[in-house]
Amino acid sequence: MEIIKIRDEFIKLGQALKLAGICSSGVDAKHLIENGAVTVNGKVELQRGKKLRHGDVFACDGKSVQISG
Repeated sequence: MEIIKIRDEFIKLGQALKLAGICSSGVDAKHLIENGAVTVNGKVELQRGKKLRHGDVFACDGKSVQISG
């Protein structure tokens, strides 16, 4: 599992997908999320603006990433 560190209280899901290298643009992130290809803490997430906080885990295409502070 990869870990990405954030300085703020939260990061939005679309931004986190780009930061983790899962997608290269916001449009790509939007399509992945809308198609139900992204999970947050084990549940399919359909909101690109979902706020991820320290300890949350998101996954896409077999890659899992945890948010850390």
